[in-house]
Amino acid sequence: MTLSLILACLWAVTAITIAMFPSKDHHWRTAYILIAIGIPLLGFVTYQNGPAIGLICLAAGASVLRWPLIYLGRWVRRKVRGGNAA
Repeated sequence: MTLSLILACLWAVTAITIAMFPSKDHHWRTAYILIAIGIPLLGFVTYQNGPAIGLICLAAGASVLRWPLIYLGRWVRRKVRGGNAA
């Protein structure tokens, strides 16, 4: 097992542990921190283990951080359509 996979597993365990505790801002602040750490970590995993393992880690991270991705998708869809409606 490589260092990058160990770090990715620690990232996932940390994210799941954080999600178990209540938060006043619905975990958005910690989501930003996890994203900032996760993107370079995903690159490191892909570099060391190849694109297949990188895609698996991307899917795992996306399942943990699904709401930021949903809101990003909605924002992009609004920008593409050119509408201001929510």
